[in-house]
Amino acid sequence: MPVNSIYYHAHKGKIKVPLTEDEILLPELPKLQQGDLPSFFSTYEEDASVLNMLLDQFSNIHEADWVLCNAFYEMEKEVIDWTMKLWPKLRTIGPNIPSMFLDKRLQDDQEYGVSQFKSEECLEWLDNKPKGSVLYVSFGSLVPLAEEQIREVAYGLRDSGRYFLWVVRASEESKLPKDFEKNSDKGLVVTWCSQLQVLAHEAIGGFITHCGWNSTLEAISLGVPVIAVPQWSDQPTNAKYLVDVWKVGIRPVVDDDDKKIIMRKEALEFCIRELMEGDKGKEIRSNAMKLRNLAVEAVSEGGSSNKNIIEFVNSLFHVQKTENVIESVTTLIDNN
Repeated sequence: MPVNSIYYHAHKGKIKVPLTEDEILLPELPKLQQGDLPSFFSTYEEDASVLNMLLDQFSNIHEADWVLCNAFYEMEKEVIDWTMKLWPKLRTIGPNIPSMFLDKRLQDDQEYGVSQFKSEECLEWLDNKPKGSVLYVSFGSLVPLAEEQIREVAYGLRDSGRYFLWVVRASEESKLPKDFEKNSDKGLVVTWCSQLQVLAHEAIGGFITHCGWNSTLEAISLGVPVIAVPQWSDQPTNAKYLVDVWKVGIRPVVDDDDKKIIMRKEALEFCIRELMEGDKGKEIRSNAMKLRNLAVEAVSEGGSSNKNIIEFVNSLFHVQKTENVIESVTTLIDNN
């Protein structure tokens, strides 16, 4: 909801684009810097089309019968309460991930059902690693990373001395350094894995993520602390919440010169040590488990998301019954 709130206020003219203010203050949101906003604000002068499209969706949202959000109330209750004053039929119905990774009420609900691949190699490799010892690394399926950035990540992972499982898309493999070992006792590089199964594995101790919303929800739902490395779109805002609001992650310092933003290996290594060894990491891990418990409660029987889904489904049956009554009365009138 924070990202939707930002877009809504921009649609209403409360955020001026191109951006002119360093700090953005909005109702029930933390103080935001320009870099915490979705990336389309900072690229507006280069290409305004995407941001304009996203803002336009709020031109008639007040006409919607329902607004359903893949989140849960307890994680964003302040902004959700504020937004429900605008859209009374807003309801949170998440996290929308298979039941067996949350409340376990639906035994057959174990995957999204869209994958054609298996993760045996990843899971077998993880089975041989100590509990909480492995860093899972994935930057999503859309944004390509610069070769320089991939090199910094590769050397940062290698030199950290930690176990790591890194998903590098086939189209990106050629960017890996020639002297970087892709399959060793310490690290495994694959082109795909079942992220949910990996995050749920007891060997996983942290998630280096681009902070896409699906990955954000999956990390929260499985209680996995994160190292936040946002790239574009809503990811900077998601990272802001993961690190500063929910306090379930840490964010590396990046070099920002000539519009080229690069996370250096030293910054990544520092965050890995903080997360996996330091006192801050213990606090982050504790917060991650607390948030996971709230996610499980939300989708369990009687939880906030569970109630909202029931309310929505019941409304559909009510509409259907009403339509059936109207149809029956109309038929009766026509026959007389």
